[in-house]
Amino acid sequence: MKHAAPLLPTLLLLLAGCTEPKTLDTAATAAAPTLASAGSTAAQDTARVSGKPCDIQLAGIHFTKAVNGADTLTKTDAQGRMAFRVGAKKDFFCDPNDNKLSNNTAPMLLAQVDNTKPFTLVAKVTPGFTAKGLYNAGVLYVYVNDRRWQKHCFEQDERGRHRIVSVRTIGTSDDNNHDVVTAPTAYMKISSDTRTIGSYYSLDNKTWQLVRLYKNDYPAKLWAGVSAQCPIDTGTTSRFENISLTQNSVADFRLGN
Repeated sequence: MKHAAPLLPTLLLLLAGCTEPKTLDTAATAAAPTLASAGSTAAQDTARVSGKPCDIQLAGIHFTKAVNGADTLTKTDAQGRMAFRVGAKKDFFCDPNDNKLSNNTAPMLLAQVDNTKPFTLVAKVTPGFTAKGLYNAGVLYVYVNDRRWQKHCFEQDERGRHRIVSVRTIGTSDDNNHDVVTAPTAYMKISSDTRTIGSYYSLDNKTWQLVRLYKNDYPAKLWAGVSAQCPIDTGTTSRFENISLTQNSVADFRLGN
Protein backbone atom coordinates (compact mmCIF):
# COMPACT_ATOMS: atom_id res chain seq x y z
CA MET A 1 0.00 0.00 0.00
CA LYS A 2 2.97 2.32 0.36
CA HIS A 3 3.12 2.65 -3.44
CA ALA A 4 -0.57 3.57 -4.03
CA ALA A 5 -0.19 7.33 -3.47
CA PRO A 6 2.60 7.90 -6.02
CA LEU A 7 0.51 6.15 -8.72
CA LEU A 8 -2.41 8.56 -8.39
CA PRO A 9 -0.84 11.56 -10.21
CA THR A 10 0.22 9.26 -13.05
CA LEU A 11 -3.32 7.89 -13.46
CA LEU A 12 -4.78 11.38 -13.48
CA LEU A 13 -2.37 12.45 -16.22
CA LEU A 14 -3.30 9.44 -18.36
CA LEU A 15 -7.01 10.14 -17.99
CA ALA A 16 -6.53 13.81 -18.87
CA GLY A 17 -4.73 12.82 -22.05
CA CYS A 18 -7.83 10.95 -23.29
CA THR A 19 -10.02 14.06 -23.18
CA GLU A 20 -9.92 16.45 -26.14
CA PRO A 21 -10.13 20.06 -24.91
CA LYS A 22 -13.07 22.01 -26.33
CA THR A 23 -10.78 24.82 -27.48
CA LEU A 24 -9.50 22.56 -30.26
CA ASP A 25 -12.91 22.66 -31.94
CA THR A 26 -12.76 26.26 -33.14
CA ALA A 27 -12.03 28.04 -36.40
CA ALA A 28 -8.68 29.24 -35.09
CA THR A 29 -7.36 25.81 -34.10
CA ALA A 30 -9.12 23.56 -36.60
CA ALA A 31 -6.37 24.29 -39.10
CA ALA A 32 -4.26 21.63 -37.38
CA PRO A 33 -3.71 18.72 -39.79
CA THR A 34 -4.88 16.14 -37.23
CA LEU A 35 -8.17 15.79 -39.14
CA ALA A 36 -6.31 14.28 -42.07
CA SER A 37 -6.90 10.54 -42.38
CA ALA A 38 -4.19 7.93 -42.67
CA GLY A 39 -2.92 7.52 -46.18
CA SER A 40 -3.97 11.00 -47.25
CA THR A 41 -2.25 12.71 -50.13
CA ALA A 42 -0.63 16.11 -50.31
CA ALA A 43 -3.67 17.36 -52.24
CA GLN A 44 -5.95 16.70 -49.29
CA ASP A 45 -7.39 19.75 -47.60
CA THR A 46 -5.94 20.38 -44.13
CA ALA A 47 -8.66 22.55 -42.61
CA ARG A 48 -7.47 25.92 -43.76
CA VAL A 49 -9.77 28.92 -43.62
CA SER A 50 -10.00 29.73 -47.30
CA GLY A 51 -10.83 32.93 -49.12
CA LYS A 52 -9.74 36.49 -49.58
CA PRO A 53 -11.39 39.78 -48.59
CA CYS A 54 -14.09 41.19 -50.83
CA ASP A 55 -16.72 43.92 -50.57
CA ILE A 56 -20.06 42.99 -52.10
CA GLN A 57 -23.37 44.36 -50.82
CA LEU A 58 -26.58 42.65 -51.80
CA ALA A 59 -30.05 42.96 -50.25
CA GLY A 60 -28.65 44.04 -46.90
CA ILE A 61 -25.99 41.31 -46.82
CA HIS A 62 -22.34 42.34 -46.74
CA PHE A 63 -20.25 39.60 -48.33
CA THR A 64 -16.66 40.11 -47.16
CA LYS A 65 -15.00 36.81 -48.04
CA ALA A 66 -14.63 35.26 -51.50
CA VAL A 67 -13.49 31.64 -51.77
CA ASN A 68 -12.00 30.39 -55.05
CA GLY A 69 -12.51 33.70 -56.85
CA ALA A 70 -16.25 33.97 -56.16
CA ASP A 71 -16.14 37.78 -56.27
CA THR A 72 -15.08 37.63 -59.94
CA LEU A 73 -17.83 35.14 -60.86
CA THR A 74 -20.93 36.91 -59.54
CA LYS A 75 -23.05 39.67 -61.01
CA THR A 76 -25.76 41.51 -59.08
CA ASP A 77 -28.50 43.90 -60.14
CA ALA A 78 -30.61 46.64 -58.57
CA GLN A 79 -33.41 44.17 -57.84
CA GLY A 80 -31.17 42.22 -55.45
CA ARG A 81 -30.62 39.31 -57.81
CA MET A 82 -27.33 37.47 -58.28
CA ALA A 83 -26.07 35.42 -61.22
CA PHE A 84 -23.35 33.06 -60.02
CA ARG A 85 -21.18 31.58 -62.76
CA VAL A 86 -19.11 28.48 -62.06
CA GLY A 87 -16.55 26.75 -64.27
CA ALA A 88 -15.87 23.12 -65.03
CA LYS A 89 -15.21 20.47 -62.37
CA LYS A 90 -15.92 22.78 -59.43
CA ASP A 91 -17.15 21.15 -56.22
CA PHE A 92 -16.73 21.30 -52.44
CA PHE A 93 -16.56 17.80 -50.96
CA CYS A 94 -14.25 15.92 -48.58
CA ASP A 95 -14.58 12.31 -49.71
CA PRO A 96 -14.74 9.76 -46.85
CA ASN A 97 -13.43 7.10 -49.26
CA ASP A 98 -9.68 7.84 -49.07
CA ASN A 99 -10.23 11.30 -50.59
CA LYS A 100 -10.74 9.84 -54.07
CA LEU A 101 -13.37 12.45 -54.99
CA SER A 102 -12.26 15.27 -52.71
CA ASN A 103 -12.50 18.63 -54.43
CA ASN A 104 -12.51 22.02 -52.72
CA THR A 105 -12.54 24.27 -55.77
CA ALA A 106 -16.13 25.55 -55.83
CA PRO A 107 -16.44 29.32 -55.38
CA MET A 108 -18.27 30.67 -52.32
CA LEU A 109 -19.35 34.18 -51.42
CA LEU A 110 -19.52 34.51 -47.63
CA ALA A 111 -20.74 36.95 -44.98
CA GLN A 112 -19.55 36.76 -41.37
CA VAL A 113 -22.13 35.70 -38.78
CA ASP A 114 -22.19 36.22 -35.02
CA ASN A 115 -23.02 32.66 -33.98
CA THR A 116 -23.73 33.72 -30.39
CA LYS A 117 -26.97 35.20 -31.78
CA PRO A 118 -29.75 33.61 -33.85
CA PHE A 119 -29.47 33.89 -37.63
CA THR A 120 -31.40 32.86 -40.73
CA LEU A 121 -30.14 32.74 -44.32
CA VAL A 122 -32.80 32.50 -47.06
CA ALA A 123 -32.63 32.60 -50.85
CA LYS A 124 -34.74 31.75 -53.86
CA VAL A 125 -32.45 29.44 -55.85
CA THR A 126 -32.59 28.59 -59.55
CA PRO A 127 -29.70 26.23 -60.31
CA GLY A 128 -28.05 26.06 -63.71
CA PHE A 129 -29.13 22.52 -64.55
CA THR A 130 -27.79 21.09 -67.82
CA ALA A 131 -28.28 17.82 -69.70
CA LYS A 132 -24.90 16.49 -68.56
CA GLY A 133 -24.69 18.49 -65.36
CA LEU A 134 -24.43 15.71 -62.79
CA TYR A 135 -24.36 17.32 -59.32
CA ASN A 136 -24.86 20.84 -60.69
CA ALA A 137 -26.36 22.86 -57.85
CA GLY A 138 -27.17 26.21 -56.36
CA VAL A 139 -25.99 26.13 -52.76
CA LEU A 140 -26.31 27.81 -49.36
CA TYR A 141 -23.43 27.39 -46.89
CA VAL A 142 -22.46 27.64 -43.27
CA TYR A 143 -18.66 27.53 -43.19
CA VAL A 144 -15.98 27.43 -40.51
CA ASN A 145 -13.04 26.07 -42.50
CA ASP A 146 -12.43 23.68 -45.37
CA ARG A 147 -12.95 20.64 -43.16
CA ARG A 148 -15.93 21.92 -41.18
CA TRP A 149 -19.01 23.18 -42.97
CA GLN A 150 -22.51 22.36 -44.19
CA LYS A 151 -23.99 22.94 -47.61
CA HIS A 152 -27.68 22.96 -48.48
CA CYS A 153 -28.18 22.28 -52.20
CA PHE A 154 -30.75 22.19 -54.96
CA GLU A 155 -28.88 19.61 -57.05
CA GLN A 156 -29.10 17.29 -60.05
CA ASP A 157 -28.71 13.61 -59.15
CA GLU A 158 -27.34 10.54 -60.97
CA ARG A 159 -30.66 9.90 -62.76
CA GLY A 160 -31.03 13.49 -63.94
CA ARG A 161 -33.63 14.35 -61.30
CA HIS A 162 -33.46 17.58 -59.38
CA ARG A 163 -33.57 17.19 -55.64
CA ILE A 164 -32.74 18.78 -52.33
CA VAL A 165 -29.39 17.58 -50.97
CA SER A 166 -27.55 18.34 -47.75
CA VAL A 167 -23.89 17.66 -46.99
CA ARG A 168 -22.30 18.10 -43.58
CA THR A 169 -18.53 17.93 -43.22
CA ILE A 170 -16.63 17.20 -40.03
CA GLY A 171 -13.25 16.16 -41.38
CA THR A 172 -14.99 14.20 -44.14
CA SER A 173 -18.34 14.78 -45.82
CA ASP A 174 -21.58 12.87 -45.59
CA ASP A 175 -24.02 13.08 -48.51
CA ASN A 176 -27.79 13.06 -47.99
CA ASN A 177 -30.29 13.10 -50.85
CA HIS A 178 -33.75 14.41 -49.97
CA ASP A 179 -36.94 15.24 -51.91
CA VAL A 180 -37.19 15.41 -55.69
CA VAL A 181 -38.34 18.86 -56.86
CA THR A 182 -39.83 19.22 -60.34
CA ALA A 183 -40.04 23.03 -60.27
CA PRO A 184 -37.02 24.91 -61.65
CA THR A 185 -36.77 27.06 -58.50
CA ALA A 186 -36.82 26.38 -54.77
CA TYR A 187 -36.64 28.57 -51.70
CA MET A 188 -33.83 27.45 -49.40
CA LYS A 189 -33.29 28.32 -45.73
CA ILE A 190 -30.70 27.69 -43.01
CA SER A 191 -31.62 28.89 -39.51
CA SER A 192 -30.05 28.80 -36.03
CA ASP A 193 -31.24 29.82 -32.56
CA THR A 194 -27.59 29.40 -31.33
CA ARG A 195 -28.32 25.86 -30.09
CA THR A 196 -29.76 24.16 -33.18
CA ILE A 197 -29.28 24.53 -36.93
CA GLY A 198 -32.10 23.60 -39.30
CA SER A 199 -32.18 23.44 -43.09
CA TYR A 200 -35.42 23.73 -45.09
CA TYR A 201 -36.85 24.17 -48.56
CA SER A 202 -40.15 25.51 -49.89
CA LEU A 203 -41.84 25.92 -53.26
CA ASP A 204 -43.92 28.93 -52.23
CA ASN A 205 -41.87 30.60 -49.46
CA LYS A 206 -44.69 29.73 -47.04
CA THR A 207 -44.78 26.00 -46.37
CA TRP A 208 -41.34 24.72 -45.44
CA GLN A 209 -40.06 21.14 -45.44
CA LEU A 210 -37.42 20.09 -42.92
CA VAL A 211 -34.27 18.75 -44.55
CA ARG A 212 -31.72 18.54 -41.75
CA LEU A 213 -31.45 19.34 -38.04
CA TYR A 214 -28.40 19.14 -35.78
CA LYS A 215 -26.69 20.70 -32.78
CA ASN A 216 -25.01 24.04 -33.41
CA ASP A 217 -21.55 23.33 -32.03
CA TYR A 218 -19.82 25.80 -34.34
CA PRO A 219 -17.55 28.55 -32.94
CA ALA A 220 -18.76 32.04 -32.00
CA LYS A 221 -17.89 33.41 -35.44
CA LEU A 222 -18.63 31.62 -38.66
CA TRP A 223 -19.58 32.39 -42.26
CA ALA A 224 -22.82 32.02 -44.20
CA GLY A 225 -23.22 32.43 -47.92
CA VAL A 226 -23.99 31.20 -51.40
CA SER A 227 -22.25 29.11 -54.01
CA ALA A 228 -22.67 27.33 -57.32
CA GLN A 229 -21.09 23.99 -58.20
CA CYS A 230 -20.48 21.99 -61.38
CA PRO A 231 -18.43 18.88 -60.51
CA ILE A 232 -18.77 17.06 -63.84
CA ASP A 233 -19.89 19.38 -66.67
CA THR A 234 -18.08 22.28 -68.34
CA GLY A 235 -19.69 25.10 -66.37
CA THR A 236 -23.04 26.71 -65.59
CA THR A 237 -24.74 29.68 -63.96
CA SER A 238 -27.06 29.51 -60.94
CA ARG A 239 -29.30 32.40 -59.88
CA PHE A 240 -30.20 33.70 -56.44
CA GLU A 241 -33.07 36.05 -55.60
CA ASN A 242 -34.81 37.29 -52.45
CA ILE A 243 -31.64 36.77 -50.45
CA SER A 244 -31.68 37.73 -46.78
CA LEU A 245 -29.48 37.16 -43.75
CA THR A 246 -31.16 38.20 -40.50
CA GLN A 247 -30.36 37.93 -36.78
CA ASN A 248 -33.38 35.84 -35.85
CA SER A 249 -34.38 32.20 -36.12
CA VAL A 250 -37.39 30.14 -37.06
CA ALA A 251 -39.81 29.67 -34.17
CA ASP A 252 -40.56 26.02 -34.95
CA PHE A 253 -37.57 23.91 -36.02
CA ARG A 254 -39.80 21.11 -37.32
CA LEU A 255 -42.03 23.32 -39.49
CA GLY A 256 -39.36 25.87 -40.43
CA ASN A 257 -41.51 28.94 -39.70
